[in-house]
Amino acid sequence: MILTVDVGTSATKVALWGRDGLVALAGRSIPTTHPEPGWSEQDPRAWWASVVAACDEVNAQAPTAFGSVDAVGCTGARQTFALVDATGDPLGSGIVWSDRRASAEATALVRRLGERDRGGPGMPLDAASVSAKIAWLATHDRDRLRASTWILTPRDLVVWRLTGAVATDPTMASSSGLYDVDGHLMEAVAGEAAGRLARVVPSDQVTGKLTEPAASQLGLTAGIPVVIGAGDRPCEVLGTGATDSSPMVSWGTTANVSVPVGDRPVEVPGGVVVSRGANGGWLLEGGLSSAGSFVAWLGRLTGRSGDELATLAGQSPPGARGLVATPWLEGARAPWWEQEAGAAFVGLQSAHDVPDLARAVFESVAWEVERCLEAICSRQPGGPGVTRLALTGAGASTPVWREVLTAVTGLPARCRRSGQAASMGAAMLAAAAVGVEMSLDVVDPVDVDIEPNPSMTLDYSARRQQVDRVASSLIDLARASTVAPSVETGDPTCG
Repeated sequence: MILTVDVGTSATKVALWGRDGLVALAGRSIPTTHPEPGWSEQDPRAWWASVVAACDEVNAQAPTAFGSVDAVGCTGARQTFALVDATGDPLGSGIVWSDRRASAEATALVRRLGERDRGGPGMPLDAASVSAKIAWLATHDRDRLRASTWILTPRDLVVWRLTGAVATDPTMASSSGLYDVDGHLMEAVAGEAAGRLARVVPSDQVTGKLTEPAASQLGLTAGIPVVIGAGDRPCEVLGTGATDSSPMVSWGTTANVSVPVGDRPVEVPGGVVVSRGANGGWLLEGGLSSAGSFVAWLGRLTGRSGDELATLAGQSPPGARGLVATPWLEGARAPWWEQEAGAAFVGLQSAHDVPDLARAVFESVAWEVERCLEAICSRQPGGPGVTRLALTGAGASTPVWREVLTAVTGLPARCRRSGQAASMGAAMLAAAAVGVEMSLDVVDPVDVDIEPNPSMTLDYSARRQQVDRVASSLIDLARASTVAPSVETGDPTCG
């Protein structure tokens, strides 16, 4: 039995995996607060509390299996972090990846490194970067930074609580903006953080053993091997069985497109991010700023749940009766990388209703996914083309998302039985570390194949030019309204 812990942006999921599949699953939400415009924070104590609560529920669901755990595998959201002291106690709130307070610092870092510096990080240095936020702390909260012993992601803090080992893995390190594409710490960028970063250990080796105090809290046996695993996206790539011809598309708080490659790319198209893969390879990524969070935002305004909005979206026709949205609640990420852009509805009229708004939201994410696919798959002219999509995340089971995404891209899609690809990937890494046999197609087989609706695909194809014109115009407006332009526009990738 493999127990996995996935500390996500909005919730922690604990799953129990056997050789034949998912045995039990539980989740606990993690509240996010916004004390200032553009700020996103969490209480780091909630990260561990959510793990304990979710483990209690899994234990209640399957007590015999829970008592037979062979290893614990971990994963979690990248670019969120907390400052902690020598005992692991947090010094104030954790800063979530979507926090945008460090826009000015990101601009300064880009200028310092040079936008196309081949020794720089594979991740664009924008406001989401850990490096930019640390630069902000060094200026605006210097005492707290200096008082800290460690700077840790939620997953890494949880692993410390589990094992007493302070560590991270290459996939987390490569997405921080603190390391170059070859995995070397850039001390000029890290600044005062340089001595506060966890050692980098392999994703697929035992990181430590479960301590007595942690075992007592979780109801497990002390001494169980714990494997740090990889970040959520690299784990999702493993857990979906994604390939260069079958990219992973994830819908969660935000959305992501990831294509695994064996060799580090030499030429990277504009808007595409290079990061380390969980299996030692690389990922070409397109990460959006919102997906489920955009639906949740609309739900708060309309008093509808996410499920209700998904149902209502199915009642509006393709094109949402002329309504076009942009999903840039936290700025435009891939493939635009314009942090000053915002979400918008264009063409809104009095005749539009909630179903149209909801469909426009789902369509806006699908259009961004399509742009990311086009950017990533331009890397190999004449190479293998994309033949299908490997879906995961909460949206993978949502009919309207499947319908819209396959029609917009014109590609079939495939979903696996559990819908928990990040946890599955973490389980695969943990199993490999302790020598437990675990086959993806046996543990989490393909459950459904979705074909695009031909007439809907034609409809969306006819709308593409208008949708692109709206998005490009709003990006131009955002760039024109910036008081101090960051740097020359162009390829934001430093890899």
